[in-house]
Amino acid sequence: MDGEIKLSCRNVWKVYGEHPRQFFTGGEGDLPDPAAHAETIRESGHIVAASNVSFDVRVGEIFVIMGLSGSGKSTVVRCLSRLVEPTAGHVLLDGEDLLAVSNKELIDIRRHKMGMVFQSFGLLPHLNVIDNVAFPLKLQGEGLAERRERAQRVVDLVGLTGRENAFPRELSGGQQQRVGIARSLAVEPELWFLDEPFSALDPLIRRQMQDEFLKLQQMLRKSIVFITHDFLEALRIADRMAIMRDGVIVQIGSPTELVLNPADDYVSEFTSEVPRARVLAASDVMDAAASPGGDRPAVNANAKLEEFLPLLAGHEAGIAVTGEGDAVIGIVTPKSVIAALAASG
Repeated sequence: MDGEIKLSCRNVWKVYGEHPRQFFTGGEGDLPDPAAHAETIRESGHIVAASNVSFDVRVGEIFVIMGLSGSGKSTVVRCLSRLVEPTAGHVLLDGEDLLAVSNKELIDIRRHKMGMVFQSFGLLPHLNVIDNVAFPLKLQGEGLAERRERAQRVVDLVGLTGRENAFPRELSGGQQQRVGIARSLAVEPELWFLDEPFSALDPLIRRQMQDEFLKLQQMLRKSIVFITHDFLEALRIADRMAIMRDGVIVQIGSPTELVLNPADDYVSEFTSEVPRARVLAASDVMDAAASPGGDRPAVNANAKLEEFLPLLAGHEAGIAVTGEGDAVIGIVTPKSVIAALAASG
């Protein structure tokens, strides 16, 4: 996936202990042997929460960071926003190093360029929905009429029209999370951090919120860092994803790449329960050498196998696969699907 880079995390470390900066010269995290360096730090009695973490987030991309509890994923997202101060490394937003800006500049960046949503909704219990959503705009110094107008727009966007005067205690968990999402969007952020935003919700509401989130993203095209420990959730929403273990990024790639080509046994274990039909696209299961002639239904090259299997069941001659400009680039047949599934293990 190509595109303009919005956020760049470069060799970021977070070490806890009495003197964590002693292990880094001038705050630089780019070291010849990060694994050995991390072990040296641990042997000194310090805790390495994030070790030499590097990745880019592109404009309009949903970049998911996932891992088990204690893997370092939440620490990393807090380092990106400097809610937690990195011990070493660089975090670049539009090319500007956030670790080099003053506290005043950082506050301004957070207020105008960043949105944050966490697992705990963090709503102010004494404020109703509209005032909760408008609160960050009040901190920016906006007038009452303007902040109410902007708050109403995002309240409508997240489907809470008519609940503006309700208080948090009067809302369901899913509705409370919608308020949290609306509040983070009210500042019209360029970069959006979401740390396990749906994990406190029951499964049905969680899936509905994922659907609403994807609809919002189709409209807003934010650059998003999304934290989760649920691979199926990541599979639904990620453009690309990183899997972390013990503070280290083990592998970065699209969900399909991670499922079909895991870097090690840890990634394999993460992806072992994922049905291949959920990740294989039409371009992965087509026969590119087949003749494009004939009257066949067509699907886009990016369509997932599970989406068009019912269509394939009714067309033994196969389904045409289209690429750019709707040109036919291959044919999906039952035989080509079986071959692809066998090859993917």
